[in-house]
Amino acid sequence: MELILKSERLVLRPMATCDLDLSIELCTSPDVMKYVGDVETEDQIIRKMPNYVKRCANGSIGVWCVADLLTNEKLGDAVLLPLPIDEDDTNWDLVSGDHLPEAEIEIGYMLKKSAWGKGYATEICRRMLKFGFEETPLPEIVAVTDPKNTASQNVLKKSGLREEGMRRAYAEQCTAFRMTRQQWQESSQEYSG
Repeated sequence: MELILKSERLVLRPMATCDLDLSIELCTSPDVMKYVGDVETEDQIIRKMPNYVKRCANGSIGVWCVADLLTNEKLGDAVLLPLPIDEDDTNWDLVSGDHLPEAEIEIGYMLKKSAWGKGYATEICRRMLKFGFEETPLPEIVAVTDPKNTASQNVLKKSGLREEGMRRAYAEQCTAFRMTRQQWQESSQEYSG
């Protein structure tokens, strides 16, 4: 399974320890973290970095570093990870072994503020959906947002996910989205990335 994913303008590659600089830039930014969670310190991120490079299910579940395809500038990250329900962070113990975790798998992304408003989030989301449904046996992929994060909600809708109202995730009420494998197959020509 090829884990380096390309789209029109981006390359997504498995997160590596050399991407610590990107994680620090993303997670210490109040603007980036506004709807994601608490701003973290550099020390907190350094301690979490071993989790960010973990993969399971033949590498299909984990975190990807997103970079500009031409310049290789790091722009953000993308994830396919187990969705936490009553915890406020991913259960990283589920990201191990050769099997898919026994949990709903969420798609997610974060971009540096300088990369906002350029269509990258939609490009990332569509490419990750393509990977998730064409390269793994996932029956569905979910996403959640802060109810006030209309920008991400619009990205998810443009990418073909369907809004499903409110649900519990990350120990709070979130706006929920879902795409099934059948929905992907019905829309794959339109959303092939």
